[in-house]
Amino acid sequence: MDITTTEGIALISLVRNASLPVQLVMLLLMLASVLSWTMIFRKWFAIKSAGYVADRFEAKFWSGANLSHMFAEQSKKDANATGMASIFVEGFREYRRLSQQSKIEPTEILDGVQRAMRVALSREIDYLETHLSFLATVGSTSPYVGLFGTVWGIMNSFRSLGMVQQATIAHVAPGIAEALIATAIGLFAAIPAVIAYNRYSNKVERLVTRYEIFMEEFSSILQRQAYASRG
Repeated sequence: MDITTTEGIALISLVRNASLPVQLVMLLLMLASVLSWTMIFRKWFAIKSAGYVADRFEAKFWSGANLSHMFAEQSKKDANATGMASIFVEGFREYRRLSQQSKIEPTEILDGVQRAMRVALSREIDYLETHLSFLATVGSTSPYVGLFGTVWGIMNSFRSLGMVQQATIAHVAPGIAEALIATAIGLFAAIPAVIAYNRYSNKVERLVTRYEIFMEEFSSILQRQAYASRG
């Protein structure tokens, strides 16, 4: 049996022989780690897809496409419109609705369009930030949960010293070892979650900034059209 196998068996033995509270802490941390990795991969695909969709929509929008034709095209798949497409659809729908009213000022049209786009933007932000709070919670609490298991294990080790006449390192080493495993699992769960949260938060912030810039530019276009139609 090689050294790696022996160490693996020893590690499993420490976990199996740990006290019930420490085992529960380890189980909780492992579950949190599995869930956080699931969320990490899901958010990676979601944010990458959102960036790709934004790139495609911007390329088409600024290529000089007719806004009415784009609206008709996006409205056919309105349920699937996301990101800038969703903001565009909501804003242009409100613009067309308000423009049909004869006794309305261009500024009132623009205000209504901006409100509609802000609502759509809020929905997109909620979607992009989904599960980020979970990653933040895992990253901030897992070390402390692991520390709780460590403290509990060390406490039991020192309590066992009172039951022997001659204390040696052999009496406390297993308990301290199992206690430190809880801290290691806590760090294993926390570090990827913190890194993913910081990285994804930055990407979400950059996407939201792109959405807001598009809203301002689209509002300027609609403002010019509103004044031209009322001129």
